[in-house]
Amino acid sequence: MAKEVTKIIKLQIEAGKATPAPPVGTALGPAGVNIGEFVNQFNTQTRSMMGSIVPVLMTVYKDRSFTFIVKKPPASRLILKSMNMEKGSHKAQDKVGKLTGKQLEEIATEKMEDLNANDLEHAKKIIAGTARSMGIDSDL
Repeated sequence: MAKEVTKIIKLQIEAGKATPAPPVGTALGPAGVNIGEFVNQFNTQTRSMMGSIVPVLMTVYKDRSFTFIVKKPPASRLILKSMNMEKGSHKAQDKVGKLTGKQLEEIATEKMEDLNANDLEHAKKIIAGTARSMGIDSDL
């Protein structure tokens, strides 16, 4: 018999550096989850991605046990990392850089499993759209 789900929690946490302090503690405390256990499991699982902020989809069950899925970093973070930038433009019209076709393909390939795309070409269009909204042109 399947466990009864009581809550689904979405977080964005720096890989390998979760602590029981906010925002993790304040999100998990009301759900009755063992925060220390989550922090240990998360840090162990994401140690290889250190330096990236990763989305976490956590399912909490009635018996206060939990499972979680770690996704790839947000597309905007991957774009900024590829461009060696701190942040994009405040206005999409003000261009601050240009992604090459190779960079676009690398980001789309890395993010593919989290995107709603059937093939690499569609994934590249999604990434190019995100870049455009950040004031970054692309070779698409």
